[in-house]
Amino acid sequence: MSRSPDAIDALVGRRIGERRSAMGLSQTALSQRLGVSPQQVQKYEAGANRISASRLNDIATALGIAPGSLFPDRPSAAPPDIDDLANLRFMTATAEGRAVAAAFPLIRDRGLRQALARITEALAPAS
Repeated sequence: MSRSPDAIDALVGRRIGERRSAMGLSQTALSQRLGVSPQQVQKYEAGANRISASRLNDIATALGIAPGSLFPDRPSAAPPDIDDLANLRFMTATAEGRAVAAAFPLIRDRGLRQALARITEALAPAS
């Protein structure tokens, strides 16, 4: 009997994969940091295997983020919009984009993060 992934398990897995990709890490590299097989990381990212609290903390630490950032902002939050995912993939296609994506969540001061976002938006051509 196969079970389909729970929506939260799938969302957490997607966010792990997005963060890993944004950092330029392969599933193998993340698996080595965690001491698990690459297949296990693949199952986590697919939402096929649930992640224990301690393993989730290990993953978040390896990815340089807080465990809570992997969860929806509120219990009923919808999964990320497909356009948001496409933009993230586009951004992380360059070394510069990966550097920004990896460093941005590490900026502790919310005001600085907001200022950086405003600067980036101002520099980007209007679509």
